[in-house]
Amino acid sequence: MNPITTLTRAWLTRSFQPFTFQNEYDQVLDYQDCENLGLYVHIPFCRSLCNFCPYCKVRYQQDLCDQYIDALLEEIHLVGSQSCNRKKVTSLYFGGGTPALVANRIKEIIDALNEHFEITEGIGLELYPDNVNIPTLQMLKEAGITKISIGIQSFSDKYQKILSRHQIDREGIKQALHAVSFETVSMDFIFALPNQTFEDLKADIDQAFELGANHVAIYPFIDFTFTTSQVSAMPKKEKRKLLDQITNYCLDQGFYRSSIWTFSSHEQAQYSSMTRDNFLGFGCSATTLLKDQFKINTFDIASYCQRIQERKLPTSLTIRFTLRQRMIYWLFWTAYSTRVNANDFEHFFDMPLQNMYGLDLWLAQKLGFITKQDDLYEMTLKGAFYYHYYENFYTLAYIDKMWGILKNESFPTKITL
Repeated sequence: MNPITTLTRAWLTRSFQPFTFQNEYDQVLDYQDCENLGLYVHIPFCRSLCNFCPYCKVRYQQDLCDQYIDALLEEIHLVGSQSCNRKKVTSLYFGGGTPALVANRIKEIIDALNEHFEITEGIGLELYPDNVNIPTLQMLKEAGITKISIGIQSFSDKYQKILSRHQIDREGIKQALHAVSFETVSMDFIFALPNQTFEDLKADIDQAFELGANHVAIYPFIDFTFTTSQVSAMPKKEKRKLLDQITNYCLDQGFYRSSIWTFSSHEQAQYSSMTRDNFLGFGCSATTLLKDQFKINTFDIASYCQRIQERKLPTSLTIRFTLRQRMIYWLFWTAYSTRVNANDFEHFFDMPLQNMYGLDLWLAQKLGFITKQDDLYEMTLKGAFYYHYYENFYTLAYIDKMWGILKNESFPTKITL
């Protein structure tokens, strides 16, 4: 375990107690009283498997995919029927994998969710560039999709080769996006690739908005131990300079910064499944966050389908939070938006943020990581970089270890982080 994450966890939770995930779960989930509840659906199928991608995915086979979608519908009804009334939720996001591969069944999934949940802030779905064509977009829009995110990674042929991907049909994407409109059109890019420059990233962002995007996400490259990618991570100083340069460029363009590495042409163009107080996850590897627990579904499709067949939830591991652990989880992912409102914290935990983390916030201000105005704390450029820097350690210390195990074991006995 990385000493940075261990010491930070001990300091912020005021305890040396680790995060312990056990092979147990609640069959009935206590989500009925949750506010700001989101929904997530994972579709793990891809035509080809990118060697840098850490997410739960398998090569597409129609029979297996249909079997999986049938099980997914059952999981939705199994969880959704636990509420007597339709539960109001903020949003629904489809991730993967490549959800657009099942465009013909997306409406079926949304209809199942609509039986149990009232979605108030739209429905988002991820696409591979090859999926951005008029027939697929029309099918998705008719199904109820209001936001799309296209995994471009880079328009540069050089970086497409490094990432083992093929050239992108830019004109085809532009025509399709012009023909079929959505509230949010986001394009994802990877930064901190070998020898990547500000000019490289600027060209990608400019191209995205020219083709029809109104939102971009610029995610850092992270070298997961269980992927087969040979790409090397960029050194810290270069990475910070690049992040600051591209952030300043986006802000100078008048773009709205909605998170550490997302920018949009207007504030209403939003795409994020992460900044939710609570969420329910459906499908392989999907996670569920409630007030007192966090659980993750099995990564194995056969095991997932078997559990659903038995009318059991497909949970692989669950952590029961201590109060401080839950506070840190809330603060970490709320801070992803670059802002933390003390009133929101007090509303969620029924105690003042200043009482729990006054010293920590004072230190963060003195170090130049955050500023404070009234009850709102906002990250500086320095703070945003170090959030990213710590998030990299967190990802490799926690997520890398957990996902590495879950990719090999359907139901591990226990994981201690």
